[in-house]
Amino acid sequence: MNDPIQSVQNPARLVLEGVPRVQFYEGGPRCPEDVCLPSVLRAILEFLGEEEYGCKHCLQKSVPKVFCTYSYMMGITGAAFFLSWKKGWEMDNGAVFYMSDDPAAPERSALNAVGYAHTWVTKEEGRDNEALFRQQITASLQKGHPVIGYGVIGPPEPMIITGIDEGGDVLLGWSFFQKFPEFAVGVDVEPSGYFRKRNWFPDTHSLLIIGEKQEKPALSQTYRDALQFGLKVTRTPIVRPEPDAPEWYKERANGLAAYQAWADQLLQDEDFKAGDEAVLRQRHDAHNNAVGIVAEERWYGGQFLIEAVNFLPYQMSEDLLHAAACYAGEHDLMWKVWDLAGGNGNPEAFRKLAEPEVRRQMVPIILQARDKDVEAANYIEQALGRKVS
Repeated sequence: MNDPIQSVQNPARLVLEGVPRVQFYEGGPRCPEDVCLPSVLRAILEFLGEEEYGCKHCLQKSVPKVFCTYSYMMGITGAAFFLSWKKGWEMDNGAVFYMSDDPAAPERSALNAVGYAHTWVTKEEGRDNEALFRQQITASLQKGHPVIGYGVIGPPEPMIITGIDEGGDVLLGWSFFQKFPEFAVGVDVEPSGYFRKRNWFPDTHSLLIIGEKQEKPALSQTYRDALQFGLKVTRTPIVRPEPDAPEWYKERANGLAAYQAWADQLLQDEDFKAGDEAVLRQRHDAHNNAVGIVAEERWYGGQFLIEAVNFLPYQMSEDLLHAAACYAGEHDLMWKVWDLAGGNGNPEAFRKLAEPEVRRQMVPIILQARDKDVEAANYIEQALGRKVS
């Protein structure tokens, strides 16, 4: 049997042109897409010509079944229902690998739903991992499939590998973090906008290879499965019970419990007494990230539910639309939280957050959002339990 690492010829340069960009919101015709995995999946489906999935704000050649692919991906990955908070002002309150005791559940749910086989490639001891990564990337690009990489530039969040150059020494693609100065040292840019990164392997945690098309479930079943998973995501406070959890997971609250943990953290006045600007900015960044996660994910969660009623029995519609209204209410509450610190994007918001009276006004609003999340989950459960004639 041939060595699989040697079975694919490595060309000097191999690039898939026209893969849609993913990035944190900078304006334009598309709505904000600030959650990495759903946005990456949306862009790849668009590149692969999957006309069943579209965008209601963009011109299309045909009428798609799903009018907002990003909200669809938010729903079927579980991101639309998710929030996490780790004690100590960690930034990753929306990282989807904290969602389940199976970190790969969001990707598996999404790719099974859209009908694509997929394979994970991870680093293992005693193997030439870099050679394997290069081989797997090259083979996928030769089939016309971009690769989902984790890391490459910035934290281990999903990004898109769109090409190789110099025989694989240089990696090309889109990363949400390619414009961040702290992550972009030594990163160049192609005329297309793709980043170019040399010595990419140490910063690449894993790969997700998208395989051949396969049979997929009906949209009605996909929506039901997503709603069931969403309830679990919402109502599971700890997915890796302590003391057996790894250190990076300990003291992490998920779902409904995350709102209370976040609110409790804001009431810790000693966390803000030092007055050091770097510390205050870090505290604000963690808090602001959570505000943005709730605002965006619940808004798209509502859109997901509104589209779901087109594929589910009419008996479920009223409950699902009530749940969508709860999520829209959470979105609006987050804007109130932003307003208390001078508005979304206020450069002095970190100083406002340091004021105890400001934080004490935020806490009841955050808990109101949690109550709306409870109400939404109850409506979704009620919808799933409806008898269908």
